[in-house]
Amino acid sequence: MYRYDSYDQRIVDERVAQFREQTRRYLAGELTDDEFRPLRLQNGLYVQRHAPMLRVAVPYGLLSSAQVRTLAHIARTYDKGYAHFTTRQNVQFNWPDLKVVPEILAELATVQMHAIQTSGACIRNITSDPFAGVAGDELIDPRPWCEILRQWSTFHPEFAFLPRKFKIAVNGAEEDRAVIQCHDIGLELKRDAAGQIGFRVLVGGGLGRTPIIGEEISAYVPWQHIITYCEAILRVYNRHGRRDNLYKARIKILVKALGIEEFRRQVEAEWLHTKDGPSTLTEAEVARVAGHFTTPAYAALTAEDAVFAARRADTPAFAAWVRRNVRPHKVPGYAIAILSLKHPKSPPGDITAEQLDLVASWADAYSFGELRATHEQNLVLADVKQSDLFTLWEQARDAGLATPTFGLLTDIICCPGGDFCALANAKSIPIANALQARFDDLDYLHDIGELELNISGCMNSCGHHHVGHIGILGVDKNGEEWYQVSLGGSQGKRTSLGKVIGRSFAAAEMPDVIGKILDVYVAQRQTAEAFIDTVRRIGLDPFKLGVYGEAAVKERKQHV
Repeated sequence: MYRYDSYDQRIVDERVAQFREQTRRYLAGELTDDEFRPLRLQNGLYVQRHAPMLRVAVPYGLLSSAQVRTLAHIARTYDKGYAHFTTRQNVQFNWPDLKVVPEILAELATVQMHAIQTSGACIRNITSDPFAGVAGDELIDPRPWCEILRQWSTFHPEFAFLPRKFKIAVNGAEEDRAVIQCHDIGLELKRDAAGQIGFRVLVGGGLGRTPIIGEEISAYVPWQHIITYCEAILRVYNRHGRRDNLYKARIKILVKALGIEEFRRQVEAEWLHTKDGPSTLTEAEVARVAGHFTTPAYAALTAEDAVFAARRADTPAFAAWVRRNVRPHKVPGYAIAILSLKHPKSPPGDITAEQLDLVASWADAYSFGELRATHEQNLVLADVKQSDLFTLWEQARDAGLATPTFGLLTDIICCPGGDFCALANAKSIPIANALQARFDDLDYLHDIGELELNISGCMNSCGHHHVGHIGILGVDKNGEEWYQVSLGGSQGKRTSLGKVIGRSFAAAEMPDVIGKILDVYVAQRQTAEAFIDTVRRIGLDPFKLGVYGEAAVKERKQHV
């Protein structure tokens, strides 16, 4: 993974010292709330419902064991003993006292971490495939390119005060595990007819209040020019993006207003003046960054370890975990192991300090000292020998991190919601926990099969409810918490936005509502047909009928 050079370390250390002084001045009454607000946001510090929240950057989801141990120490020393992994592959602390935040940032800096640009109207954390570098379907490793983009975007003076926040995702595999169609800029690595690396560029995607699937602005940008092309996009956005209306400030609104053809014309005109400028990449620069992402010292192993195969055969619980939480590795004899942060008794994405310490030790013992965070709020050990999987599973099971439900109904993506966030209309965590308790039957979950259920506590869509096969959105109705259900969303190469099925529901109704939706699926599915495929084939009406009943559906149609 990338290691800081002296320049990287210096700018992070200087930022810590700067924010320490800013915090001292604020606590001493020398800065007002309004004066301090942009300063704390530039350092990832929010004021939530009950306490400050500090969001720490995890570039493209990659962590070292030393960094994870530091996160554990921070959770134990400065917070309430746990951390929360987000859908942006970042990590959040929900309860730090303001006066200790500079100390937290100083400790993060010792392991090459920070909270810079995790908030504010700037380019946020670059996200990518959590299986990058090891996936069997990978075409081009996206990690060096993510790091190049991270270095370019960090403290970029021209893009420090954009109309609104800006998110970039990069994918280099056949399957899109980075959801690039739902980002302000989505980059897909590819090769041209001569085998040269370049990027397909999407623009104007995003969820939130106005969900939009990104559109292709360029089928191929040579690797040398990917930064200059992104700069051209950002300059057009910075020039014309709405600053008078917070809800219409994202680039997706500008692209929609201009149309993709006119937006492309303006970007190409801007790019014409800068494409061969100082930001043009060189082979030497790419090689410098790529040199940090070396191939681990893999052992020469057989395609399937005999002990691993035997354990799968004689231990059903282990076999179930392998079936759901282990993915193929490009190197024979190795596997990608997913550690679940979806224990039924914990909020999705939460992990205790003790568990973080264990995960760090497993990374050292089984995965070359590295791990990854996923946008589904799980963790990944990417380089595990098949012969080590059984031992890892036993240890993870004992620690509550081996729930064998990756990609199933109870592997719920969920924002912190009204329990923490001041923007939320409703609580998300209690709904997630109620659904996990209701459907805590592995046989049933495996029969239902692949199903993505996402929950957001408000229209900001931090839980990505728009792209869940089943999406749940918390809404406010006369000061009460209600929940709207959508069906048909999906991520990956066939990204789609879900459609609302009808009126919202009270919190207590949600387990029964989801149960009725699943009953319709079981009754209507064809042999081996996944939930999302059934929804696409039969449409929403059968599900509406199953949830609301015939009389309610007829009444709704009459009003329409």
